[in-house]
Amino acid sequence: MNTRWKPSVTVAAVIEQSGRFLLVEEHTPEGLRLNNPAGHLDPGESPVAACARETLEETAYRFTPQALVGVYLARFQRPLPDQAQPAIEDITYLRFAFCGVLGAWDAQRTLDTGIVRTLWLSADEIRASASRLRSPLVLQCMEDYLAGQRFGLELLHTHPSVQALQPHT
Repeated sequence: MNTRWKPSVTVAAVIEQSGRFLLVEEHTPEGLRLNNPAGHLDPGESPVAACARETLEETAYRFTPQALVGVYLARFQRPLPDQAQPAIEDITYLRFAFCGVLGAWDAQRTLDTGIVRTLWLSADEIRASASRLRSPLVLQCMEDYLAGQRFGLELLHTHPSVQALQPHT
C-alpha cells in the first residue's frame, strides 16, 4: 500500500511586549515544555484564523496576526510508548509563525487542556531555556522576529473552498 506523506500543519504566535515574549508552559510526552502559543490548523480554517484561535485557547488573550514571521519545516522523532516492538513516531511539522497585536485578556477563560500557565520571558531567558523548549522552532521564530523578518499577510491565500466545503467524514 502506497501512503502519501503529509506534514502536520501548525501555526504559532510570536508575541513580544516591552522586550518579553509570551510563551506557554505545557504538558508533553517529554514532560513540561515551553512553547509559543501554537497549535494545529483545523479543517475549514485559514492559517491566520488558526493562529488567532490557538492564541486565545492557550493564553486567554485575543490576538490579531499582522505579519508572517516565517514558514518553517522541522522533523521530530520519539519512541512510541507501550509497544511490543520498539517503534518510533516520526512527525514533520510545517509551521506558519505570525506576529501581531495582542488584545484583551479574558480572565474568565480556562486555558486549553495541557497548558499549565503563560509566561513572559526575555529573549535571553528563552535562549537559556533551550533544553526546555518544545521545539527548536520556538527559538528560531523568536530570532527571526528579533531580526525584523516580516512578510505581509497578502502572501497567504486561503481559497473560499476551504471554508465552504464540509470536511470529509
